Amino acid sequence: MARTKKPKPTHSAEDFGLDVLSSDDDMFRWFLLVYMLGKPIQSVVAVKTWQIFIDNKLDTPWAIMEASERRLVSLLHTGGYTRYQNVMAHSLHKCMDQLLRGYDGSIMYMLNISQTEEELSKQLQKLHGVGPKTAEIFMRETEEAFARRVE
Repeated sequence: MARTKKPKPTHSAEDFGLDVLSSDDDMFRWFLLVYMLGKPIQSVVAVKTWQIFIDNKLDTPWAIMEASERRLVSLLHTGGYTRYQNVMAHSLHKCMDQLLRGYDGSIMYMLNISQTEEELSKQLQKLHGVGPKTAEIFMRETEEAFARRVE
């Protein structure tokens, strides 16, 4: 008997009480969640870890950069990351550093300076650890912003 694959869960910002286009804070929280979901980890672990970051006020690029790698590793481990928490902590620091240097820590700014969805995707993928799929998932929530520009 052939086993059927379970469909991968799809998440939306709304599922997590986020209104991505209303504030830079919610947009960053969505980015952080998608960043975690885009890694080779079970989605339940990524979501649990994201919530731990939110609960611990590590929900801005500045807060993540200020946290020691050791603290990040500890929180990632608490969320269920095993064998991957050190790499993820390093990746988060590297990505946040690029976001702070290139975009003043603002994903909203990145969105606003991008003329097209393709340009936003390219800008996102310049950040450490963001590939095409992560950018695509993130951008599901930004389509409306580009649609408004056309109107």
